[in-house]
Amino acid sequence: MKLSFATDRLLLLLAFVLILLVFGGLIGRKYWIRTHPAVIPAFTDQDEPAGLRDVVLYFGDPDGVMLLAETREISGCQDGQACLETTLQALIDGPIGALVPIAPAQTRLLAVSEQDGLATVDFSRELISGHPGGSVSELFTAYGLVNTLAENFPHIRQLRILVEGEVVTSLKGHVDLRQPISADFRFTRQPEQALPVEHMLDAVEESKPLSEREQE
Repeated sequence: MKLSFATDRLLLLLAFVLILLVFGGLIGRKYWIRTHPAVIPAFTDQDEPAGLRDVVLYFGDPDGVMLLAETREISGCQDGQACLETTLQALIDGPIGALVPIAPAQTRLLAVSEQDGLATVDFSRELISGHPGGSVSELFTAYGLVNTLAENFPHIRQLRILVEGEVVTSLKGHVDLRQPISADFRFTRQPEQALPVEHMLDAVEESKPLSEREQE
C-alpha cells in the first residue's frame, strides 16, 4: 500500500516536472523570438546579375543601304576588357530581328586589345572564308565593327582587323584593311537620311591606296 502511494507521488512529480519543462520551453521560445527577430534579406540593385549593360550593335539594313542599330542588354561587363569581348561576340552572334549579320556565323573571336584609342581584333579565318563578298557587304562588316566599338566605347576611334593573327589586305578585295579603319557614322543614319549606296561605293574607293586608284 505504502509502495503504491510512493509510486503515485513519483509519477505526479515527474508529470509536474514535465509540465514545467514544456511551459519553460514555450516561454523561452517566445522570449527568443522577441529578442531575436527574423532577418528578412533586403533586395537591392546589387542582387542583379553583375556586369549587365545596354549596348548598341550595328547590323546591315535588309535593303543594303545602311547600318541600323540594335540595342541589346548583355552581361559580362565587369571590366573594360571583358565588355569589349562580350560586345564583339554579341555582334558576331548576329541580330535578333530582321537585320543582316555583318560577320559569318562561324567566325570566332580570337583576341581583343586596345591601346591609345586603337582596338585590335583578331578573328578566325572564317571571317574571310565564310564572307559573301561584295563592296557593300564588306563595308557593312568593316564599319559595323568599328562603329559598334566607337558607339559603346567612345575612347576607341579606330580598328585594326587581323585574321589568325595576321594583317590582311581585304576580306574579298574591296575594303582595304592593311591600315586601321576609323569610325564613320555616315553609314548609320536614320532611314530617311540613309546614305545612298553609290556614296558607300565612293567610300570603298577612298579606302584604297592612291596607287591602286590611279591604276584604275
